[in-house]
Amino acid sequence: MDNLDLGVLRTAAGWRAEGRSVVLGTITRTWGSAPRPVGSLVAVRDDGQIAGSVSGGCIEDDLVAQLRAGSLDIVRPTPLRYGVGAEEARRFGLPCGGTLELMLEPLTPQSAVDALLARLERGERVQRRLELATGVVTLADAEPGADMLTLTDALLISHHGPQWRLLVIGAGQMTDYLAQMALALGYGVTVCDPRAEYADGFHLPGVELTRDMPDDVVTAFQPDGATAIVALTHDPKLDDLALMEALRGAAFYVGAIGSRVNQAKRRARLAEHFGLTGPQLDRLHGPVGLDIGARTPPEIALSILAEMTSVRYRSAGIRPEAGCAV
Repeated sequence: MDNLDLGVLRTAAGWRAEGRSVVLGTITRTWGSAPRPVGSLVAVRDDGQIAGSVSGGCIEDDLVAQLRAGSLDIVRPTPLRYGVGAEEARRFGLPCGGTLELMLEPLTPQSAVDALLARLERGERVQRRLELATGVVTLADAEPGADMLTLTDALLISHHGPQWRLLVIGAGQMTDYLAQMALALGYGVTVCDPRAEYADGFHLPGVELTRDMPDDVVTAFQPDGATAIVALTHDPKLDDLALMEALRGAAFYVGAIGSRVNQAKRRARLAEHFGLTGPQLDRLHGPVGLDIGARTPPEIALSILAEMTSVRYRSAGIRPEAGCAV
């Protein structure tokens, strides 16, 4: 789940607290190309207000039309399919001829949205099991690495909360932008900086700050295939400590700020003083980020997250052209 969909749940819960009726739609299947991935959410209030998105707007418009026609007056989870044929696909914002299936769920106290949100606010990763016959929801701890949405004749099982993690070394100005953008993309973000002059003034809601030494933090972090580590201090004493551990681990992305000249010096240090091998050093993205001509801190943060996103999808075997612009 990304932060867009977390916002949908918060809005839906707020509407319910006001006494409004709400139908929650979850993308359960796609065929061909679709604007949003499986698991994406949209909520429709009883007066036609929309939160979230599952298309370029056409499906949302149709949901509002169905609501006003009484078709969304449902008492249990109900599937709805769009884009079966090419003409319908174009009509509902699926320009690549794809097909999209939603599970529409009338929210009630047994939907456990408030309990889910409470756990997500604590940073937990949660499995949500929806019984299709009754609408009853049960919550459980998500198993490590679990991310797939599962739909059977009886159950819709989804996973919520931050699966992807970002560890940033350095609490400078650029980290503010990188952390905020990463939160919006659904990362759990931790910032490491033992320097009082930087750490004392650093505070971002939803971001954990640690002042331990970077090598200890990386080791304790136990990087896996859902972890990115980015070193931003410009201080070799800190960045190199983090990188020597990160490049030995399983993080899908390891990056470090600095010019090409400084990157060459860094690689030489890591090989000479810490014994890193050629294949390990080849995993380092440096200069960090895509070359988009970035100059300002927010532009550089954008370039870093763009490269992280590209590497993340390539490592999952997803080709760039597999998506569909709306």
